[in-house]
Amino acid sequence: MSGLVAVGALATAGAAAADDAPQRQGGATATIGGLKTYGAAVVHDNGVDQQVSAGLFEMSVDGGGMLQTYCIDLHNPTQRDAQYQETSWSGTSLNGNKDAGKIRWILQHSYPQVNDLAALADMAGAHGLTEQDAAAGTQVAIWRYSDGADVDAVDPRAEKLADYLQKNARNVAEPKASLTLDPPAVSGHAGERLGPITVHTDADSVTVTPPADAAASGVKVVGKDGKAITSAANGSRLYFDVPKDATNGSAALTVQASTTVPVGRAFASGTRSQAQILAGSSESTVSATATANWAKVGAIPALSATTNCAKGGVDVTATVTGDAPFTFELMGAEHTVAAGKSLTVTVPLQEDQAYDFTLTGPNGFEKHFTGMLDCKTQGSASDITTQTVGEPSPALASADSTGDTNLAETGGSGATPIIAGIAVALVLIGGAAVFLLRKKKAPAQN
Repeated sequence: MSGLVAVGALATAGAAAADDAPQRQGGATATIGGLKTYGAAVVHDNGVDQQVSAGLFEMSVDGGGMLQTYCIDLHNPTQRDAQYQETSWSGTSLNGNKDAGKIRWILQHSYPQVNDLAALADMAGAHGLTEQDAAAGTQVAIWRYSDGADVDAVDPRAEKLADYLQKNARNVAEPKASLTLDPPAVSGHAGERLGPITVHTDADSVTVTPPADAAASGVKVVGKDGKAITSAANGSRLYFDVPKDATNGSAALTVQASTTVPVGRAFASGTRSQAQILAGSSESTVSATATANWAKVGAIPALSATTNCAKGGVDVTATVTGDAPFTFELMGAEHTVAAGKSLTVTVPLQEDQAYDFTLTGPNGFEKHFTGMLDCKTQGSASDITTQTVGEPSPALASADSTGDTNLAETGGSGATPIIAGIAVALVLIGGAAVFLLRKKKAPAQN
């Protein structure tokens, strides 16, 4: 039985105060551990051959659970212990990639989703296929579509699998998020029900609890009938029921569920750490956050932000309720949104650079946005690493994975990695890897 908990935190600084509650698309948040099951591959680029590790990464989910992922961003490094957030393809380098659906097909038809190695070997004509071969071959096939890379697996069996997967891959639809709230921000007058906020989840059932201080504040989480929510499901609509005498303020609503994350979901990091795509998930904790602002009079803004890789930036959306327009300044430009209207402003950002900017409004209103834009696959063979930065050489990169990870969708736990001497191009400055001189690569040809 999957469960979901909604909690709220009320701020009493007034409608003009900063709304700093975190906002994200929702889903699983996880910390990358490193390569766990892998083999060797060679990337060919302009006469340069670079040998790299190729295979499955493992991530630990915040709140419980384990994920297995493949890389979809060959030319970026992987930072040890980097935090990742489940996201849509549009928020990663898969945006605009006509072959993105083929990557999901590969994930569905190869290791670890297909963990009958004998059957997989028969399909690919790769007798004697090992877990390491299967992981390496799958990663190679993915790179050919995600990065347009000219790459081969070193082991002949892994190479046969890669060729088989590439040849047979078909475009399939992007999977839905494990859990989201839509919209991520609402606003309105005190004395009203603010919403609706719709729950989208693949969890079987969910439970909802009111804000911890609901008794003191009087703010409740209710359904469309106005009754306090104690249980909900996919498609349920949630509202903040704000008392008429409530002082100007805000609340944050966080929902949590336990479910398996759909294969093919992308994962992006807020640091410069290569994007990943999900190959397998245990029962894992997922969450999402929405906010509400209210006031008695004046402009009442609801603010949200999403990555827009198509435009190379972040879309900041302001939706205004109340009885007055809302004027704000963002990146040196002033914008005004009439009451009852919405405005989306795209903030252009530099690829692979951390950003931190602030939206300001009247009476000290502020909203901060931080993160990193990672929308492109680019570089050359000399830039490549699938090694986790800060780990020892690839021969020692993966600790023996003996713990029970209970990967429900993979049918097994983490596998013991092979020991392989695989050179990785790293330039170390003060213990941090710096990767330079990257250029855009051409897409793979079918």
